[in-house]
Amino acid sequence: MAETSPVPPAADARRSFLAKLMAVVGGGIASLTPVAAGVWMTLDPLRRKSSAAAFLPITDIASVPDDGVPRQFPVIADRTDAWTGFAAEPIGAVYLRREADSDTVEAFSATCPHAGCFIELDKRDRCFRCPCHNSSFTLDGGIVSPSPSPRTMDTLECEVHDGRVRVKWENFYSGIAEKVARP
Repeated sequence: MAETSPVPPAADARRSFLAKLMAVVGGGIASLTPVAAGVWMTLDPLRRKSSAAAFLPITDIASVPDDGVPRQFPVIADRTDAWTGFAAEPIGAVYLRREADSDTVEAFSATCPHAGCFIELDKRDRCFRCPCHNSSFTLDGGIVSPSPSPRTMDTLECEVHDGRVRVKWENFYSGIAEKVARP
């Protein structure tokens, strides 16, 4: 019977080195994948364009009566929540107001500047009321004293184009005296 000669130590060391090198490379690739995904997720909001302060169509001018009384309209837009897209979702509401024989429309956010609750129109007392903390506002958005709201109702830029009312939709921080738009 012929004896096989043992593997020289240098060849065994080379095989061992190559096996260890392949294990390190494979482990590095396996480790870098979740790290790269984490970095991508962290930086993802920075690369996305914000839809803040975009003019959105609200209604036809004929739907806003010229009696000076505000009417509430939903703000409908496409929105994205993480990776899920939602088409034509209500993202807020506005009150639109128009005076007699005028094509000029005023827009107010339906969110209370005090605590962020939804403001209601009290037609009987001809004012706006916040049901959360009793903030009250006049029909032109001014504060009715005493009121816990730190500022008047938030006005929104509004335009009428081709018979359609469009509002520059923005959300503002609540509970502060300055009207500061959220990013």
